[in-house]
Amino acid sequence: MKSLYIAEKPSVAREFAKALHMNTKNKDGYMEGDEAVITWCVGHLVTMSYPEKYDTKLKRWSLETLPFLPESFKYEVIPQVSKQFNIVKELLNRKDVDTIYVCTDSGREGEYIYRLVEQMALMEKKERKRVWIDSQTEEEILRGIKNAKSLEEYDNLSSSAYLRAKEDYLMGINFSRLLTLKYANTLSAFLNEERVVISVGRVMTCVLGMVVRREREIRDFVETPFYKIAAAFGEEMKIEGEWKAVEGSPYFQSHMLYNEGGFKAREDAEAFVSSLLAEEPVKGIVAEVKKTQEKQKAPLLFNLAELQNECSKRYKISPDETLKITQELYEKKIVTYPRTDARVLSKAVAKEIHKNLNGLMSYEPAKVFLKDILEMKSYKSLDKTKYVNDKKITDHYAIIPTGQGLGALNSLSETGKKIFNLILYRFLSIFYPEAVYQKVALRIHIKGEAFFSNFKVLKDEGYFKVAGRPKSQENPETENSFFEFVKELKKGTELTVDGIQIKEGKTSPPKRYSSGSLILAMENAGKLIEDEDLRSQIQGSGIGTSATRGEILKKLFTIKYLKLNKKTQIVTPDLKGEMVYDVVNSSLPSMLNPELTASWEKGLTQVAEGQISEKIYMEKLNQYILRRTNGVKGLNNQGVIKESYQNIRNEY
Repeated sequence: MKSLYIAEKPSVAREFAKALHMNTKNKDGYMEGDEAVITWCVGHLVTMSYPEKYDTKLKRWSLETLPFLPESFKYEVIPQVSKQFNIVKELLNRKDVDTIYVCTDSGREGEYIYRLVEQMALMEKKERKRVWIDSQTEEEILRGIKNAKSLEEYDNLSSSAYLRAKEDYLMGINFSRLLTLKYANTLSAFLNEERVVISVGRVMTCVLGMVVRREREIRDFVETPFYKIAAAFGEEMKIEGEWKAVEGSPYFQSHMLYNEGGFKAREDAEAFVSSLLAEEPVKGIVAEVKKTQEKQKAPLLFNLAELQNECSKRYKISPDETLKITQELYEKKIVTYPRTDARVLSKAVAKEIHKNLNGLMSYEPAKVFLKDILEMKSYKSLDKTKYVNDKKITDHYAIIPTGQGLGALNSLSETGKKIFNLILYRFLSIFYPEAVYQKVALRIHIKGEAFFSNFKVLKDEGYFKVAGRPKSQENPETENSFFEFVKELKKGTELTVDGIQIKEGKTSPPKRYSSGSLILAMENAGKLIEDEDLRSQIQGSGIGTSATRGEILKKLFTIKYLKLNKKTQIVTPDLKGEMVYDVVNSSLPSMLNPELTASWEKGLTQVAEGQISEKIYMEKLNQYILRRTNGVKGLNNQGVIKESYQNIRNEY
């Protein structure tokens, strides 16, 4: 009897054949040896059937046939890949095959790809095992096969995968038809297009809402000027201090101030400066000197969202392109599985991390850092650091170099090499000590009014040796001599005042999303959290998954709901997207709610973890679609939407 291995792609199947050291012969759509057969899907082989397969009357779009909520779902083989499906089906049902090893991608979507094939193949009962791997190295493949669990242990994950597909299908079919039938004629007239279909999706529509709302905040923003006060102190070494109206100042919490350090009106700022300069000589008195140390650890490792954001900022490439390149690195065994939400490693991986480090010794750019790491022996205590936490890992740990496949780097594009180095240096950083800053904070008084200055200098570069110094610390010699002068200042020291200036500032509108920051906002349920440590503490499933977020953005660009500036990676709404936003906002506003969309995703996670049943989730989904569909049918809001169309068109 033989075992059958089913991979997701032909390239992965070849890696399994190599790892198993089988003398296989290439056949049409599979490979076969004495003990095993290896075949593959080509992505999805099976898909959900359109409504007309349930009833031919449903081919014609009509409000009377909505909502469409079938009791059981129909599936069909995708015609373009039917040949490969039939090959896999035949192999699954071969009499000499008694054990199936499921080797599709280790995640929800990979599980779904296989389960659909098995469902359509009508396979007789056989032993089925699930291979779960984090990289495509030979060692990891063999470990995955050896530790393969019964496929039944992944039934909850499978249920979650089926539900995700049903949810996207039902929301897409019902709400796209509903809004198109109700509002598309008016929209097509405004856009001067013959036929418009209003596309609605669980995640897609929510992301559209995030971008449109941000654009309207920017559009409605009213710039407010304010006037800050700055003083220059000292003769040889100039110290600049910024005034703040602290407790004890007559201006403390005054209505004349925009904030604690800026006047609303220039004349008030000028009057304040005049009062300070009224009597000669003007002296500054050091009222307080605070000396502290600040320690900064290397950031957590990359998950896909963080990597996509970093590549968008540094290299101006889209999230979709970043995933494509990182997937290539994974398939060449160079890095671990890319579609991960985790930013830490498991304890099991930490124990074996020396293997990754040893493998990287053949990569010239890494050698100098690896020499340090070996001397420090920091890899031995890695499991005691914040970079290792089993509780923060669901399917896969963070993206790191495997230490293998480095010969394939020569075949990569320049961008591919840059992305690998980004992953490499982030990984090597975690073995270095924290960077240490010395900080001095001064409070200097002029006639009792407080001016503040803050200085810091890098005392120990720590992990910056790998990651590169921040721009503010690139001239250490100049900084150090100035810092030594500041550090020696004492309370009561008199400083000459070399002028007091009024600096005009302006309030700033919110920033537009870049493709990368939009991915991060999706991961954090619609919140663009700039602070990296805070992001790492946020618990939740976000909007979409690491595997799908880039594809969703790409679809929004393709259907011209959003626009992407390829040079800057800045994302803005297109005219059609803004109009669709107003249609949804007037009819199905909950579809624009990031928290609600994230709660659906969290529900799927709870199904995968066995916390709620598939039946309960499906009942809630059907009720949601039923209520929303009937609610929109009863609306009479075309007039309001027409008015909003006119207002939007004036902006373009």
